[in-house]
Amino acid sequence: MDFFKFKNNLTPEKGRLLISEPFLPDPNFERTVVLICEHNEDGSFGFILNKPSAVTLEDIIEDINDYKETVHIGGPVQQDTLHFIHKAEYLEDGVDLGNGLYWGGNFEQLISLIDTKAIKSEDFKFFVGYSGWSEGQLQDELDANSWIVTPNATKELVFDQDVEALWKRVLKGLGGRYNVYSNYPTDPRLN
Repeated sequence: MDFFKFKNNLTPEKGRLLISEPFLPDPNFERTVVLICEHNEDGSFGFILNKPSAVTLEDIIEDINDYKETVHIGGPVQQDTLHFIHKAEYLEDGVDLGNGLYWGGNFEQLISLIDTKAIKSEDFKFFVGYSGWSEGQLQDELDANSWIVTPNATKELVFDQDVEALWKRVLKGLGGRYNVYSNYPTDPRLN
């Protein structure tokens, strides 16, 4: 879309956010915010932060009881896998994403902590599936202006409970022309 050209000088990196442009035609990523968990020469992957599913963690893991937190749809890839991000630096084997954010970790330890109610549910976000890009694919999408890269994610944004407003909130936080983009209607014909 020629009228929607913008220059975004930030590169994708672990711990940054990808914000979909307002008219991205892929329904998997319409108005999404993706936390990048890995970006290297082999490709990139992360999790959509603002796409809740209709199930809770206890709905999909037999060993978990009385944990009613919503599981999110992390992306269209391998939706038969479970992943999590968190703020719990004490969880063994978590990958540090920066700014007090971690990806994954010792799942048996996590189950035990949930069972003994030793964790705060607001410190964890669970996902089925993930968002993935092969070598060079994300750069091609950035060159086509499909994504906006933000500075490092904050815990407040990643764990924001108002997931429906997250896309707008992140764009508004970038200021300038991005604030204008945040108010674009979903369907430009409705403008």
